[in-house]
Amino acid sequence: MKTTITLRHHVLFLASIFCFWFATYIYIPTFSLYLEYQAFPLDTIGIILGSYGVTQVLLRFPLGVLSDRLQYLRKALYIAGFVFAIVSGLMLIYFDSFFPILMARLFAGVTAAMWVMATIMYAQYFRPDQSSRAMGTVQFLTVTPQFISMASAGFLVSQFGWSLPFWIAVVFSVLGLVLALAVKVVPVEAGSAPKLKLSEYVTGTLKVKYLLPVTTVSMLCHAIMFITIFGFTPLYASSLGVTERELIWLMTGFFVPHAAASLGVAFASISPERERFYFIGGLVLTVVMLAAVPMTNSLLTLSLVHGVIGLALGVVLPLLLANIARLPGNQLKNSVMGFYQSFYALGIFLGPLIGGAVAENIGLNAVFVMGSIFAAAALGVVWLYFKDRKPAVNNMKKPASF
Repeated sequence: MKTTITLRHHVLFLASIFCFWFATYIYIPTFSLYLEYQAFPLDTIGIILGSYGVTQVLLRFPLGVLSDRLQYLRKALYIAGFVFAIVSGLMLIYFDSFFPILMARLFAGVTAAMWVMATIMYAQYFRPDQSSRAMGTVQFLTVTPQFISMASAGFLVSQFGWSLPFWIAVVFSVLGLVLALAVKVVPVEAGSAPKLKLSEYVTGTLKVKYLLPVTTVSMLCHAIMFITIFGFTPLYASSLGVTERELIWLMTGFFVPHAAASLGVAFASISPERERFYFIGGLVLTVVMLAAVPMTNSLLTLSLVHGVIGLALGVVLPLLLANIARLPGNQLKNSVMGFYQSFYALGIFLGPLIGGAVAENIGLNAVFVMGSIFAAAALGVVWLYFKDRKPAVNNMKKPASF
């Protein structure tokens, strides 16, 4: 019997997605400042910031590989993500020492890993030929709560103290949990179970051509984001005399161009032949702007530079996802997506870890120079990728961007 999906089902699911990301990011803009306030050294701050990526690295690929076999557990795993988010928020409220904070961020990483389940479940609300509409909607409901939460965090801390964003994270996690319990799951049709063995999913995924270069570029780009706007940029802004309340301008400067570029790519028609131009242009801008960060001396110049970085990465990241989506055959799509998310989570882990060590031993300015080097490395990989891919590019069609 065919399942009917109504507007109410869409609203419930999308509301849960809003809560998912709002709870995850509400305290991120001020988190490095909070850790500095707790007197943690910069290398320790880097470890804590990077720990968010550890559980994602460990979980996202296995969840992608097993997603078809775990089809009846997808909703339960999505709900579990909110449970981990609640525990993470409560630990940040009641503990201020290294180990509990580290564990809280590891649990937050478990929550983020469950995003694999959310994207797969929501895609089932649409026909295959409507994937662009599905993922465009998901993209909007991902970027919007991230922007709102990060734009408001500094104001909340300045007015009500360090703990309020953690409490808000808990409240939205509980609300998301309630909404997730009401989410409708589209049953899998009989006879649609995968025919491949579990080991064949793993080996088949690792053999997919072009998977490694695309995921390497994404890893470097996510490392850049988590050592800058999600990591050490607020600390650099603080060194310029920027207050927690004023961080809203910095976050707006980054996220408005980033969101606009991401949605523009998601709904624009960019042929594979033109992708090389957008990739190279975006990464060149990122190289230059990151190198320019240490030369900024005010909130205005810092926000403008990060606005260009946000715009550039907002173009590059959806195009990377588009390339990933069209790489494998149908049986490996979830596995490849899980590998992709797991691999870029390595950047979420290693970026802040290395950045913290660099900041502690060389200085905060060197973190952004390191980010520029990462962007240059990504540019080199892109150049080689398109050089190798060129003969086959005319046979490829651009799928929906997430």
